[in-house]
Amino acid sequence: MSELVIGTYAEAKAQVGRLRHVLVSAGPVNEAMIKYFASASEDANPSFWDDAFAVEQWGGTTSPPAMLVHWVLPPPWSPGEPSGGPLAPPVLLTKVPLPGDTVINISVDYTYHRPVLVHERLHAVEELVDVSEEKTTRLGVGHFVTTTATFFTTGDEVVATQTNVALRYRAGGNHA
Repeated sequence: MSELVIGTYAEAKAQVGRLRHVLVSAGPVNEAMIKYFASASEDANPSFWDDAFAVEQWGGTTSPPAMLVHWVLPPPWSPGEPSGGPLAPPVLLTKVPLPGDTVINISVDYTYHRPVLVHERLHAVEELVDVSEEKTTRLGVGHFVTTTATFFTTGDEVVATQTNVALRYRAGGNHA
């Protein structure tokens, strides 16, 4: 995870509603990656394997729902960039100014509006939805941060939304 921005609760609350255009696909959804993913999980769903079935059922071969984020992650390296860079893009959560040096994910919920089809390109926009008042947990003192990511096709059709709740806290702080 990228370096956390340190700040106050008031600074964080002031950013509620902030948008970040963070994730853009490096390429289109494709059958090779779908089949590789489905084979790794031994998922025999015909929507991923049988073109005739997928066309009749969905209008084309679909991506497994668990691959949604995979389609918008950048490659870990590209020409002109130094080796050893970050393996994932910085997410909005890391840019929220709060006290605390540690983040743990609490929950992730997805809502799918329709299947993602082969040849579509996706992009996502993150929004800071809420920052809780300071809470004391068994892990330490911190704030719950809620973000949403909305996933769009290049035609700006919404295909899915992700709601993420994480705890940003001071490790080794006061424990309940």
